[in-house]
Formats: sequence, structure tokens, C-alpha cells
Amino acid sequence: MSTPRYAVIGHPVAHSLSPFIHATFSRQTRIPLEYVAIDAAPDDFDAALAEFAAHGGVGANITLPHKRRAAALCGNLGERARRSGVVNTLIRTATGWDGDNTDGVGLVRDLTDRHGQDLRSRKVLLIGAGGAAHGVAPALLDAGIADLFIVNRSGDRTDALADALGEPMRVHPRYFEDLGTIGSFDLIINATSIARSADGHFPLPASLIAPRCDAVDLGYGEAAIGFLTWARAAGADHTIDGLGMLVEQAAESFKCWHDVRPDADAVYAELRARESALAVPG
Repeated sequence: MSTPRYAVIGHPVAHSLSPFIHATFSRQTRIPLEYVAIDAAPDDFDAALAEFAAHGGVGANITLPHKRRAAALCGNLGERARRSGVVNTLIRTATGWDGDNTDGVGLVRDLTDRHGQDLRSRKVLLIGAGGAAHGVAPALLDAGIADLFIVNRSGDRTDALADALGEPMRVHPRYFEDLGTIGSFDLIINATSIARSADGHFPLPASLIAPRCDAVDLGYGEAAIGFLTWARAAGADHTIDGLGMLVEQAAESFKCWHDVRPDADAVYAELRARESALAVPG
């Protein structure tokens, strides 16, 4: 009997930690699987997914830039995927693909359980309106935040996300030109690849940081350095990258596929230890 095949599909994807994470989950749970990374440009995604299925693929994680397209290809969407409009977890069925989204629960679990964050009644700024932002926004609302302000370079995408969430009393679309006048926040979440300009300027005003404000970047490693460096310099209380969210959403995907929840804390600790070792000159 062949080993069940799983994959992460994105573009680019060579940097992904998902193969390591799921191989570790496999050893923990003694559930055999093969997990690979598949790089597919946007125009090639449908074909890549079909080829993966034809060669025994039974589950996949979907990352940038394919989360919205993956949702469109699913015959059935779970509640989390329906609310977010994007899919990061595919489950093969007899008739095609079912879709789920584990990003939001992964973020909230990392913030509340690992970092001790109380999200209730907090005023939150979400920077970005792409697939990652869509994935986490419903879970933030469910966690009891007071208000969610969304900013994105494209006003149309900002409005579309706000409309999709369907809570006009708590969700407030704004635009980048508003950032200097919308006040300060208890929590700021970066769901974009926003970076410093050529002259070293970071395009966010320090006035966004309220006393004891925390800052989260959904990216990890080098991708998170710019935003988190800005946040610390602007006075943020805690700065958190997306490594914990990555491990938690992966654990939730693993549970979707195997009905077993692996030990995410052990994998997170191992990845942090590896990160620290790489940062030591030698």
C-alpha cells in the first residue's frame, strides 16, 4: 500500500517549513505520510493540483498566491473557509476537493495560548486585505475583539473584505492615506509584505502604537524583520512573528486530515532552537 501523499503548493515555496513540520508530526503520531513542496505559478496552479491528485495526493496546504483560487476549485467548503473566502487546507474526497481554512484558528491559538494575549475588547488594526488577511479576520472577530480596522493599498480589496465579514458595527475599512489620522491601536497585525523604502523609511506612522500595543507579523524569519523592527522602535510592548501561527495552522490541518492533533509546542520549540543556533556566529 503506497504512502499517502501531501503537499504545500505556492509560489515561491522553496523556503517553506511545512515539509519539516509535517514530517515531524508524522513521527510524533506514527502516521506515515509523504509531504513535499510544489512550486506553481498562478497560471499553473490548476494543472499542478490536478497532477498532484492524479499521482495520489490526498491533502494539501495552499499558500500565496493561490488561496482564493483553491476555494473556487472546491466542491465543498467548511464554515471557516466559507466565512473567509479563501482556502489553505485541501482534503481529497471521492468527488474532488473539500476546502478548509486553519489560518485564523492558528493565529488566535498562538496569540492566546502561547503568548498569553487576551484579545477581548481590543482595538485591532489589520494591514492587508489578501488571502492571509481574509483567513485570520473572522477568527479575530470570534475571539472578541472590539473593533477591526482594515487598511490596504487597494481600496477595493479593503472594502471587499469588510463587506464579506458582514459586521459593519465592528469592522471599519480605511485607506493608507488615513493611517496618520485614525488613532492608535491595542494590536497591529501585518498581513502584507510591506517593506522599507529605498531611503530606509518605513511607511507607517508611530502614532498607530498605543501604550502597551502589541504587534504581530504573519510572516516569519527575514520577512517579518522590517515590520517588527519598526514596531519595536515605535514603542510596541510585545512583537510576535508568524512562526507560532504557522505551526498551529499546520497542526490544525494535520487534524483535518488524520483526526489527530499533534504536539505543536514541541515543533515550535525545535524551530525556535534551530533559529537561535543559526543566529549564533560560528
